[in-house]
Amino acid sequence: MKKHVYCRHSHELEVPFFDVDAMHIVWHGNYVKYLEVARCAFLAGIGYDYNEMARQGYGWPIVKMDFKYVRPARFGQRIRVDMAIVEIESCLRIDYTIRDAQSGETLTRAATTQAAVSMETGEMQFQTPESWLNAVRRHPTFQAA
Repeated sequence: MKKHVYCRHSHELEVPFFDVDAMHIVWHGNYVKYLEVARCAFLAGIGYDYNEMARQGYGWPIVKMDFKYVRPARFGQRIRVDMAIVEIESCLRIDYTIRDAQSGETLTRAATTQAAVSMETGEMQFQTPESWLNAVRRHPTFQAA
């Protein structure tokens, strides 16, 4: 069964020298940062960044993260993080493909799941806050399920 994609977003960046290891490839832990940079760009684009989440009374911690490394990224390489937002109603789940920006070759596949947590009580929310749903619906590529 094919997943529904609520919206898509892409973000490009260049691999900096301080992200590579002794083998001159991106150290595996830095891929987490690339996902976060792309996710922050998406959130800023819908006007619901982490500061706005807090103003609305919610934190959104990562509760699950998966990676599949296909090919290494290297210093100076332009990469594109393609995001597909695949769940918005019970959590925020995003599938990612990190690609070489020029060739489109897949380098890494990943997925993150974030859950809304009340800042006041610390309790996980089992339904996504309406403020979040309204923000996602404003994204230009939004497609209702």
